[in-house]
Amino acid sequence: MTAINTTPDNAAPPRVRFAFDRRTWKEVGHLLANFPLALLAFVYVAVTVLVGVGLSVTVIGLPLLALGLAGARGVGRAERARARALLGVEVDEPSPLGPPRGGGLVSWVWSRLKDPVAWRTVLYSFVRLPWGVLTFAVTLVGLIVLWPVLPFLVRAMAGADRAMVRGLLSPSDELERRIAELESDRGVVVDKAAADLRRIERDLHDGAQARLVALAMGLGLAKEKLLEDPDAAAAMVDEAHGEVKLALQELRDLARGIHPAVLTDRGLDAALSSIASRCTAPVTVTVDLTERPAEAIEGIAYFTVSELLQNISKHAHATHASVDVWRSQDRLMLQVVDNGRGGARLDGGTGMAGLAERLGAVDGVFALDSPLGGPTTVTAELPWRGRGARAPR
Repeated sequence: MTAINTTPDNAAPPRVRFAFDRRTWKEVGHLLANFPLALLAFVYVAVTVLVGVGLSVTVIGLPLLALGLAGARGVGRAERARARALLGVEVDEPSPLGPPRGGGLVSWVWSRLKDPVAWRTVLYSFVRLPWGVLTFAVTLVGLIVLWPVLPFLVRAMAGADRAMVRGLLSPSDELERRIAELESDRGVVVDKAAADLRRIERDLHDGAQARLVALAMGLGLAKEKLLEDPDAAAAMVDEAHGEVKLALQELRDLARGIHPAVLTDRGLDAALSSIASRCTAPVTVTVDLTERPAEAIEGIAYFTVSELLQNISKHAHATHASVDVWRSQDRLMLQVVDNGRGGARLDGGTGMAGLAERLGAVDGVFALDSPLGGPTTVTAELPWRGRGARAPR
């Protein structure tokens, strides 16, 4: 077997780190501060947590332990900030502890007692005291008599500190990461909903409402001229009749943009065929579903395909496109392909990024493959929920 060298000839050489550079001195400062800060944290934990555990058979024991654990989160926050500043460790903050269910002192105490972040910080505080004594002593001796090997000692001990921070103070629990993702997705959903409400309000104010106001004024003038000039009044009424038709059409378009009636009555197959007929390129629609998904998932699928077909009409210069919808286990799959010029990007200003955010907010996936010259393939996944299934709380 022949090994292939994938390193380019002009690759940059590895960076050389000087023995006593700025990073080394920041690590020295971190190691020297280990002992006094570890001592303070240990005293805090010993007084609050250990005393709370010892008095847990009394009335004040568990509340005292809960207070100690609540304060332990602050200790962990300070240690993470110190590690970021002096060791360059990028550690995310754990998800905040929300208000307890039901309220009351008992719920608050119980939520703090089962907080994994606080308990990991307590363990970190216990481990840090002997480690802080060791790192303080070795670093201090190195500063005085072991100058040649000090940088190597400092790097080794700082590496152990980084591992300790990542292992005990980082939000390593998968549930915590999932909570952070859901909080971010909730913000996206709220922003999208607010933007949609503003759009609907703007369309009503600038479109149908303006036409109805003009219609009311026109009918008022026609009423005044009804006896004086019947022919002019008839012409004004005829003009008002045309305005009514236009206002009704605008209201229908607006209602279709909120939720089309054909989607509610006949499902995705008929709804997607309807919007495909308005695309500038011929579109083949294939929907292979034995049952209809939940209304919310069906609506997101419809508007995703609708916006993708609008992009094809405006930007792709395609002569043919296809839409395929099918179910794969617990996922609803969408794929839209066109033979246009390609080159679409998530940051290209065609609404692709907004679609990706909207799908991500409901635990969906959005994948774009659009090389220059085409074809463009967009694949989207949505979680499947049947019509009778309840949305997860």
